[in-house]
Amino acid sequence: MGSDTEAEKKKTPTALAPIAKPLAGKKLCKRTLKLVRRASEAKCLKRGVKEVVKSIRRGNKGLCVIAGNISPIDVITHVPILCEEADIPYIYVPSKEDLATAGTTKRPTCCVLVMTKPAKGEINEEVKEKLKSDYDQVVAEVVEVTSSMF
Repeated sequence: MGSDTEAEKKKTPTALAPIAKPLAGKKLCKRTLKLVRRASEAKCLKRGVKEVVKSIRRGNKGLCVIAGNISPIDVITHVPILCEEADIPYIYVPSKEDLATAGTTKRPTCCVLVMTKPAKGEINEEVKEKLKSDYDQVVAEVVEVTSSMF
C-alpha cells in the first residue's frame, strides 16, 4: 500500500504553479491533450505565449490550454485574464512537456490555443467534424469545472 502512494507522488509534478486553477483532472487532461493532438494535425493550433496572445487580441476564438508547471510564473500570468476578457474558456494541464508532445513539438510549450478552423486554408469535412465534436465535448467539461470553482 505504501508503494502505491509513492508511485502517485512521483507522477504528480512538484512545481505546480499556485495560479494553476482550474486544473484538469486525469480524465479531462487526457481528453484535452487528445484534442490538442487532433488540432495540431489539422493545423488549427497556436503554440506559445506570443502566438496565443496575438490570436486572442485579434479576436480568434477557441480553447486555451495552459501548462501548470511553468517557471517563472510571470510568463503566463496575463493569459487567463486575456481569456476571461475575450470569453475564451481556458484550462491548466499539469505538464508543459505533455502539452508539447500533444502539440507535436519537441520544445516544452507553456500554452496553446485550439481553434476550430485553421488559420490558413481549409481542412476536409470529416476531420473538421471530428475536431468540432471533440472540441465541443472538452469545452463543455472545462466550463463545468470552471463554474464549480466560482
